[in-house]
Amino acid sequence: MPEICRFYGIVIMMFGDDHNPPHFHARYGGKRAVIMIKDGSFSGTMSRKELKRIYEWLDLHKNELMDNWNRLLNDEEPLPIEPLN
Repeated sequence: MPEICRFYGIVIMMFGDDHNPPHFHARYGGKRAVIMIKDGSFSGTMSRKELKRIYEWLDLHKNELMDNWNRLLNDEEPLPIEPLN
């Protein structure tokens, strides 16, 4: 699972052979979530504090995430994305 970003202990990843709709995976400690790029809906177990940071990062990088999704669909490696500061 390619890691595309890491901030505040949160690891953001995308799979090359994953299903639609476009989404990414987040991991923090033993918690995991799948977040939809378009609307931010999620499934998983992530605390409110980490979700707030993930959503802040998502708002800043939605276009880059979609670019990475399309890269993966074309069997290309995703590009790293800047972390949340």
